[in-house]
Amino acid sequence: MTRLIELLPSPEIDENLLASERLENLRGTMLVDGLDVVVLTNPVSLRYATGYRARSSVQSRIPSAYAIVPIVGPIIMHGPPIGDLPLIEVFRRTHAITSFDAGLELSVAAGRFAADIELALEELGYDSRASVGVERTTPTGHRAFADIGLNVFDAEPTVELARSRKSDLELIALDYAIAVAEYGMTLMEAALHPGITENQLLAVLHQANISHDGDSIDGRVLCSGPRTNPWYQEASHRRIEAGDLVAFDTNMVGPYGYCADIGRTWVCEAEPTPSQQDLYRRALHEIEHNTALLHVGASFAELAHSVFRHPDEFIANRSTSAFHGVGMTAEYPKIPYPQDWEWSGYDGQLEDGVVLAVESFVGSDRGSQGVRLEQLVRVTSGGIEIMSSYPLWDLQP
Repeated sequence: MTRLIELLPSPEIDENLLASERLENLRGTMLVDGLDVVVLTNPVSLRYATGYRARSSVQSRIPSAYAIVPIVGPIIMHGPPIGDLPLIEVFRRTHAITSFDAGLELSVAAGRFAADIELALEELGYDSRASVGVERTTPTGHRAFADIGLNVFDAEPTVELARSRKSDLELIALDYAIAVAEYGMTLMEAALHPGITENQLLAVLHQANISHDGDSIDGRVLCSGPRTNPWYQEASHRRIEAGDLVAFDTNMVGPYGYCADIGRTWVCEAEPTPSQQDLYRRALHEIEHNTALLHVGASFAELAHSVFRHPDEFIANRSTSAFHGVGMTAEYPKIPYPQDWEWSGYDGQLEDGVVLAVESFVGSDRGSQGVRLEQLVRVTSGGIEIMSSYPLWDLQP
């Protein structure tokens, strides 16, 4: 019989109020960006703007539902009607541009999808000059938009910027997701014994998350022993041995749809060796140094070029970013290491209240094990708030 875990008390957030605040923020950002309407297909965007929560993993790869969100007026949802969602006033049939929904010839569905937007604009009182922001669609969809003269722009920059600006209620939800993740981590660490597989250990976090009405794990990033380096290897059937490093990111989309992205490294039933302690100390120094760089108004370029510098042997296997935003999942901004700036860097400034993951992975390009650490912080005009509090190693100087 499956052993049930104890549940943490919930803050009992009014999810309709939470969604209403997010919608107001999105509409304010649309106004500044000059968009009259956005058409949302990303499951995170759908939940952010409307509270709509249905088959998010399926929606991420087969985007069958879409919401038409105007600056003023009713939200029109094309997709299965679910639950009590007062922000959505109209539900309609979906005409999704996917081969699952429409077969191998997508032009007919694309024409109907474009017609849905055209009809909504007419009902909302917009003319053909209205600026319509659309999240990712297919080339067939773009041709259909052009055929009827829609004035289409990318919605993603507007939605991502809005999501990076958190309300007080969002922060309560995020704090609870972090608490659930760290509770799951406590259960994981208690279950860490020689012989347990990486998959079995990661499943403990899944159980804690789903038990608290969380959504999913965005990536199965947990590895042990020789599999810890290079980073981003996903959990396997490997049995963990005594003395192994066990490194992981929670990557957890938790209660209320908020993401707890926390990284830690443990040792399985042994004292860390001097070489393991050296790797950990390097990772911890990187986290501390890079966190101290953060302040409201800091430019992304300034941060990228000021990060902690490891010896050359640790450069090749570095993390994919030094910092990235966190909200309902990983989000804007993503700030790379200086080695990656030329091909993946973009500038901007940290706003008051932004939530960031501060990342480190230290593993030599000559092999051996590696250490992963990732901390969640909030950057405010009053200083840095550390949001993830799961214990780090107490290393002596």
